[in-house]
Amino acid sequence: MNAFKESMLKLIIETSTNLPSDVRRAIAQAQLKEEIGTRASLAFSTIATNIKMAEEGEAPICQDTGMPTFFIHCPVGANQIEMKKAIREAVAEATKLGKLRPNSVDSLTGKNSGDNLGEGTPVIHFEQWEKDYVDVRLILKGGGCENKNIQYSLPCELEGLGKAGRDLDGIRKCIMHAVYQAQGQGCSAGFIGVGIGGDRTTGYELAKEQLLRPVDDVNPNEDLRKLEEYIMENANRLAIGTMGFGGNVTLLGCKIGAMNRLPASFFVSVAYNCWAFRRLGVIIDPETGKIKEWLYKDEVSPEENPVEATSNETAKPVVLQAPITEEQIRSLKVGDVVIINGSMHTGRDALHKYLMDHDSPVDLNGQIIYHCGPVMLKDENGKWHVKAAGPTTSIREEPYQADIIKKFGIRAVIGKGGMGKKTLEGLKEFGAVYLNAIGGAAQYYAKCVKDVEGVHFLEEFGIPEAMWHLQVEGFAAIVTMDSHGNSLHADVEEISKKRLTEFAEPVFV
Repeated sequence: MNAFKESMLKLIIETSTNLPSDVRRAIAQAQLKEEIGTRASLAFSTIATNIKMAEEGEAPICQDTGMPTFFIHCPVGANQIEMKKAIREAVAEATKLGKLRPNSVDSLTGKNSGDNLGEGTPVIHFEQWEKDYVDVRLILKGGGCENKNIQYSLPCELEGLGKAGRDLDGIRKCIMHAVYQAQGQGCSAGFIGVGIGGDRTTGYELAKEQLLRPVDDVNPNEDLRKLEEYIMENANRLAIGTMGFGGNVTLLGCKIGAMNRLPASFFVSVAYNCWAFRRLGVIIDPETGKIKEWLYKDEVSPEENPVEATSNETAKPVVLQAPITEEQIRSLKVGDVVIINGSMHTGRDALHKYLMDHDSPVDLNGQIIYHCGPVMLKDENGKWHVKAAGPTTSIREEPYQADIIKKFGIRAVIGKGGMGKKTLEGLKEFGAVYLNAIGGAAQYYAKCVKDVEGVHFLEEFGIPEAMWHLQVEGFAAIVTMDSHGNSLHADVEEISKKRLTEFAEPVFV
């Protein structure tokens, strides 16, 4: 079992840090469809840089390493109790090494276990088979894309699409709506797995299992093959684009499976996965516990990899350094590229809730709040270092953000996916902007952090939710909500809503 534990540790590290070959190819092909110099093209270039940095530095591709979920097929007689114990030990060690972010939180107390172990975490699915080897597959699916999962109960009425009935065409409408509702909040361009039938639990399990299929495989069921092709062609016509910036590519892969259901129930379950599709697998020798073969890791040629940005691709940026004045903020408009130097402070769900009723431990007037739950490690001298630091989905802070901006005089908020009307009104009234960083680009942004000056609420909230005080240099983001009432996110959503209505008429009859 020691060898099996080491094999699982290798699988976890490789999954967190090295994007699969089929995913790289899909991203590279999508990048070619975007015009150089557009926001979507810039996002793909940043993604390309991040993929390379993560692989070379053996560091997490995205700071949100999600809920480690293992799918294991093993021979009859394999000791699943010992295998589970070894996997849990490997998960804890990977967390200690900074390859996984501590993500296991007690739902009642809010306490982070600190090692990714707890009731129900990690998730391990076992299934016996008659083959003589162990097949282990791992998905690291972050919370941002997990929150964009959605389940439909047919028949139903769908915005822009009308009635979706209990047939293939109703399923089609559900999937199109699922892509639409995700917008850029799940770090598009993304991948989806779809489960048709089952009950509410098994439908979602089937949807996630579809994500184990290679991106370029062909569905053996002819009806589902046609449906997958239809979705891939038409979902990209919604013009949501990478990061929700608009563009030609919204979806990178669609895999659909079906199972039997109850007469009274007809569920369509959609598992959304971001571009940072961290999914790998290994074949294990049951006698030795060692890896015999890697899955999803064939050779990728240089031309099959996404391409990093060239110097002439980006517009001249506006440089900001806190404390920022209202005059500086009012001069910015949607589409401006901003480079930040100096101080910024991380803040997520727990901190925003806290600040509604308490003072800040540091002066936030003219400062920047970064929606980020970083991966952090402490060295032998007690100094903290950032190992991954991409943005989290901002919409969760919508109930708080405008009030926090007003209360503390914050001038800029950084996150991904945009925010809603209340925040937009707050930006306009109090003179602040929302800056969209590239979701999943955890290494790209980690390199911008030059120093960790301190931390508050570490014991109370845990590493992801603590308030980290950072010094950054060359931190790039795009203004997507300005202080004049303009929102790129609202514009893209409106455009995609109109395009969604074009798919209301029946196709599969």
